[in-house]
Amino acid sequence: MAELLNPELDKILEGTSRSFYLSLGKLPSKIRSQVGLLYLLARTSDTIADSERGSTSDRLGWLKQYGDFVQGAEEELPDLSKLSAVQRNPAEARLLEVVESSVSCLSRFSDEDQNRIRRCLDIIISGQTLDLERFSDASSENMVSLQDDSELDDYAYRVAGSVGEFWTSVSLGHLFDLGEEDKVRIYDLAVRFGKALQMINILRDIPEDLAMGRCYIPSPVLSEFELSASDLLEPGNIERFRPLYSRYLDLTADHLEAAIEYIGMLPHSQFRLRGACMLPVLIAYRTLEKLRLGNVLNPEERIKISRDEIKEVLKQVAVAVPFPGSSSKLLNRAGMAGRS
Repeated sequence: MAELLNPELDKILEGTSRSFYLSLGKLPSKIRSQVGLLYLLARTSDTIADSERGSTSDRLGWLKQYGDFVQGAEEELPDLSKLSAVQRNPAEARLLEVVESSVSCLSRFSDEDQNRIRRCLDIIISGQTLDLERFSDASSENMVSLQDDSELDDYAYRVAGSVGEFWTSVSLGHLFDLGEEDKVRIYDLAVRFGKALQMINILRDIPEDLAMGRCYIPSPVLSEFELSASDLLEPGNIERFRPLYSRYLDLTADHLEAAIEYIGMLPHSQFRLRGACMLPVLIAYRTLEKLRLGNVLNPEERIKISRDEIKEVLKQVAVAVPFPGSSSKLLNRAGMAGRS
C-alpha cells in the first residue's frame, strides 16, 4: 500500500487494526488517507476511554481535552505518558505517544475534509464519553445495563453509524455524485452499515464487557426473558438467552442487508470502493453465522474469524468485484448463511 500519512503512523495504523486495515488498502487513493487519519484519531480516543489506568473522572477529562484539541478549542494535549506506559499493545502505546503528530496531519487536507473528520470524531467521542459516564460505577460485582433499545441504537450510531456518514461524505466529495433523493437514501443506508458492524462487536464481546460490569443488552428486555445481566455470566444459561440473543442477531442481519443495498448504490466503476465495502460485510456475515452457532456466554469460546478465512474472503472479493452480478450473488449468499 502506498504511504497514507507517514511511515511511523502507517505502521501504527497497521498495528492497531486488523480487518479494517485490509479495507483501507482497497480504498481509492483519493480518500484513503482521510479515512486512515479518522481511524487513528478515533482509535486514540478509544484507547484513552478504555485505559486500565485512571479514574473515570480522569479519563473523561483527558478525553475532553484531547477532543477539544482536535477541534481547535484547546491549546494543549493532555499528558498521556502514563496511559501509554500501561498499554498491552505496543502499537497503541506508541499511538498515545505520537498524538500531536497524528492531529497535525489534519492540515494536509482541504477545509472540507478537515471538517468531515472533526465532525465525525466529535460524534464518536460523544459516544465514548456517554459510555464512560453510563458505566462509571460498573464492576464485576456491580452490573450496569442499558435501559432500552434506543440507548443501544444511539450508542451504535455515535461510535459507528457516524463513520458510515463520514465514509459516504468523503466518497461523494471525491469519487462520485448522486441525485438528491439518492443521497438521502445512501446516507440512511450508511448509518445502518456502520451500526451493523458495531452490533457485531457488541454481540461478540458480551463476556469481556460483563467482566467489567457492562451489559449492553437492556435490563428491561432481559427481564422479559426472566434474565438479568448477572445471569449472562453463566455459560450454562445460553439456551435461556438464545431467543433474545437471536433477536439482536436478526436486527444486525437487517442492518447488513442495508449495507448490501448501500454497496448496490455505488457506481460499478468504483471497483476499489465497492471492494472495500464488501470485505467488512462478508466478514460480518461469517461472524454472525458463528455467533448463531456458538456459545457467546462462554469466555473460553472466543468467537472470531481466522486469518485463513479472511484470506478466503479477500480472494472472493477480488474475483467478484469487477462483475456486478458476481458481487450481488456473493453478498446475497453470505446474507442467507447469516440468517440461517
